[in-house]
Amino acid sequence: MAIAVRSAAAVARHSLRPPLAAPGSIRGASLLPPQRARGVGPCRARARAASSSATGGGGHLPPLFSVAPMMDWTDNHYRTLARLISKHAWLYTEMVVAETIVHQKDNLDRFLAFPAEQHPIVLQIGGSNLDNLAKATELANAYSYDEINLNCGCPSGKVAGHGCFGARLMFDPEFVGDAMSAIAANCNVPVSVKCRIGVDDRDSYEELCEFVDKVVSKSPTRHFIIHARKALLSGLSPAENRNVPPLKYVTPMIFFV
Repeated sequence: MAIAVRSAAAVARHSLRPPLAAPGSIRGASLLPPQRARGVGPCRARARAASSSATGGGGHLPPLFSVAPMMDWTDNHYRTLARLISKHAWLYTEMVVAETIVHQKDNLDRFLAFPAEQHPIVLQIGGSNLDNLAKATELANAYSYDEINLNCGCPSGKVAGHGCFGARLMFDPEFVGDAMSAIAANCNVPVSVKCRIGVDDRDSYEELCEFVDKVVSKSPTRHFIIHARKALLSGLSPAENRNVPPLKYVTPMIFFV
């Protein structure tokens, strides 16, 4: 069992694959910075063998390459183009707010329908209401997405400000764990979280590990897609949040059992 972590730039994500282990080398379910000794620090993977979304053991294997979700861009037309370019990349929808799904039950095709050739495809939802996240996930089941993803990385004022979700959820990993548990309980596909390395001044490696650890401890989530820069929730536009906070190129080491 392992936690799979993917590091993302603003538009595209590339998988971090562990090198093949040499005889006698250490392999374990852990998330470690290059300079940290194994077993030290807050990021201890509380792996759950029962998780259907686990990496390894024949379970869900996170994708090698994905086309990142982006509002006003990754709609059906864009995804069709992306699928022509790659038959294997995982595609993501634009973020769909849970309340939109719940309150548009008679018009769901507008928000959730997609052609079969877009598989494998992930539905990204956003929200901060547990009941609505659960209901939205249940309603989306009819569309047979391959994974459900919760947005914990959008820094826009409408989302992280007035909406109190997106990147703001990183301040409350306990809630994110509850949300992922509710989402997983209402679907039969793997679940994942997309987040930043941190928010405002809470952007240390230890705080990121604590966020991951708490979400894992409360839910079957084993796949985290990490945009490798922090979000600044005041003073910057969404576009500036994709450029002004610097990318952090020093990435954790990931080991699989």
